[in-house]
Amino acid sequence: MIYIYALITTLFINFSQSNPVEGLWITQDDETGKKKSEVLLYEEDGKLYGKIIKLLLPEDQGKICINCKGENKGKLMAGLVIVKDLELEDDVWEDGTILDPKSGKLYDCFIALEKKDILKVRGYYGFSLLGRTQTWIRKEN
Repeated sequence: MIYIYALITTLFINFSQSNPVEGLWITQDDETGKKKSEVLLYEEDGKLYGKIIKLLLPEDQGKICINCKGENKGKLMAGLVIVKDLELEDDVWEDGTILDPKSGKLYDCFIALEKKDILKVRGYYGFSLLGRTQTWIRKEN
């Protein structure tokens, strides 16, 4: 009976999730391709946010955001909200920002779901042509 309840609950949660980009995503280092962090994307008051939940590389454990400005300066990277205020427009989350905790720079951002488990994340200055795109992979349960 417990298994049936667990199955029904899981199905209900999956089908009731209205935002397919919400959840845990794995980021990768642009240069090495190594898995770098887990980022939780979540919706709050109609906007999308993303928080670093966990740093995956042993050498990154305990790192702080030394190049960040304002309230993030000197904070642990694990726990930083790096994606802020994205709004949904035609299946693309846009008009918000993304923080690069390594450089401390803040970029304009858009996020689009390419496939069920693949996310295109673009940070740019002013025009989307002037930036870089990362691919984030959904973390398996």
